[in-house]
Amino acid sequence: MTAGVAALGPEAQAEIFKRVREFPEFKPGNDPYGEHDFGSIAAGGEQVFWKIDYYEDASMELGSENPADPARSYRLLTVMLAAEY
Repeated sequence: MTAGVAALGPEAQAEIFKRVREFPEFKPGNDPYGEHDFGSIAAGGEQVFWKIDYYEDASMELGSENPADPARSYRLLTVMLAAEY
């Protein structure tokens, strides 16, 4: 999580992460490739974005060529305030 999300406090963070886990609103407009790797929610009076990035190695410098293969990719979830984007 970013500094902005951390500053919201533990109750807001718990609600945000619960809503990220349960995010059901994948549609062609916000998920055109069917990857389910980005979402936007309103929580704690803030607009919050979350995104999953896929990396080829543990140094997280190279994007994964096959994100669907957990043996060949590392996943990183970032949760941020829209204002931090």
